[in-house]
Amino acid sequence: MNVATYATYPEAQRAVDYLSDQRFPVERTAIVGEGLKTVEQVTGRLDWGRAAGLGFGQGLFIGLFIGLLFGLLGLAGGNILFAVAYGMVMGAITGLVWGLVSYAMTGGRRDFTSIGGMRADRYVIVADAEVAEQARALLANLPAR
Repeated sequence: MNVATYATYPEAQRAVDYLSDQRFPVERTAIVGEGLKTVEQVTGRLDWGRAAGLGFGQGLFIGLFIGLLFGLLGLAGGNILFAVAYGMVMGAITGLVWGLVSYAMTGGRRDFTSIGGMRADRYVIVADAEVAEQARALLANLPAR
C-alpha cells in the first residue's frame, strides 16, 4: 500500500531512514520510482582523436591490470615489472585500434559521448498492508529539513 510520495529519491531515502530510526520494520517497505524515463546526458563531442584517446586510455588500464595479474600469478617468468609494462603497451595499442574501429563503425551517426540513466517523476514508499498505517503515522512526525 502507498505510504508517502516524494519528488526526489533522496527525500524518499530520508523517509525510510527515519522509519528505520523509529524501529519500524523497514524490510516490509520499498521505494518505487513512478513515471520512469530514460535520460541520456551528453558529455562531449566525439571525433577521431577523442575516439583514439579514449580507446588508448581504456586499453592502458585494462593492460595494467592484466599485466599485474600475470606478474603476481607468476605467469611472466617472475618479472612483474616486465609483465605490467608489456600489458600496458599491448592494452594501449589494442584499445587505440578498438576505439578507432568502433568509431568508424558508427559511420558518423553518433559523434558524441554520453552517460545514460533512468529517472523517475516521483518516488513512492510502499509498505505491506499490515504495517502501512503505522508507517504513515510515523512519517507524519518526520522533521522538516
